[in-house]
Amino acid sequence: VNAVFRALPIAATIDERIFCTHGGLSPELKSLDDILRIPRPTDLTVEGLLCDLLWSDPSTEIDTWAPSDRGVSWLFGREVLDEFLKKNNFDLFVRAHQVVEAGFEFFPKDTRQLVTVFSAVNYCGHFDNAGAMLIIDKEMTCSFRVLRPPEHQTKEEEKTSALLKRPPTSGNIIRPEAPSVD
Repeated sequence: VNAVFRALPIAATIDERIFCTHGGLSPELKSLDDILRIPRPTDLTVEGLLCDLLWSDPSTEIDTWAPSDRGVSWLFGREVLDEFLKKNNFDLFVRAHQVVEAGFEFFPKDTRQLVTVFSAVNYCGHFDNAGAMLIIDKEMTCSFRVLRPPEHQTKEEEKTSALLKRPPTSGNIIRPEAPSVD
């Protein structure tokens, strides 16, 4: 499994309008080409561009950069996000990495330029959070499918959850080939 994670893409763009990565931005990211220069497969680092793309977080408390209170990577503010989106002509920044109560959360709330999408319901059994999935249609309209913790589900959501937990009824399961990791 670790070999697969070492080879997965670090970031992606959707229709040259949406930028996606697990964490956030880095003071070392000067160009999107910097991401392409990160060797793959690679090992995780405790500082630098790769670390920041995986572990940095947005913050309403600052405008630019501050060390993260997690002890690794950075916090970045609205000015940093604005500059990145404008420079690269993106409309939206999509990330994960932080537990958010509703399953998704916008930053800054007034412009909705960045969205954190967290899919793990009741994360580690310690949080009462919903999970969410971002859906982007062919017109680039974004919507969310929210999965609530079982104790907060409506009757219709309980039925959907039960269907999702059932094993496949057919033996025809397609398994994608594992990527080659040398």
